[in-house]
Amino acid sequence: MDVRVTGLLVEHGKVLLLDQDTDGPRRWSLPGGRVEEREPLRNALVREMREETGLDIEADRLLYVCDHIIPEKELHIVHMTFEVRRAGGTIGGIAEGLDTRPIRGVEFVKLGDLTGLGFSERFVRLIEDGFPGAGSYMGPKSAIGL
Repeated sequence: MDVRVTGLLVEHGKVLLLDQDTDGPRRWSLPGGRVEEREPLRNALVREMREETGLDIEADRLLYVCDHIIPEKELHIVHMTFEVRRAGGTIGGIAEGLDTRPIRGVEFVKLGDLTGLGFSERFVRLIEDGFPGAGSYMGPKSAIGL
């Protein structure tokens, strides 16, 4: 099993995203990555956000836990997504060579533009509604519109 953490940073009606290939059809994703062995979840999230975006963050509440199973790779991924706050750093200070999928860019995207980038309306509604049921297991990623 592979455990991954992602961070949802929303500022002024915009979400911080990576222009990076995903496991699915989307080209854009939330920043985050794999939790290393014996690494606390929050530490992994702070590290991944710094490596991928250049920002220092503080992890807040757990938004959701989801599964993603890739049968052809015999891979079971557990995603844990946290709401985060910016604590410092500069957007775009990407640590080169640390990610298996190259990051083409980092930018804030308006909530209204997310569906045009492959995110579902359900995911946008969850963000707008403040993630009702935050902290719970949501099942497959498709349950939250990813």
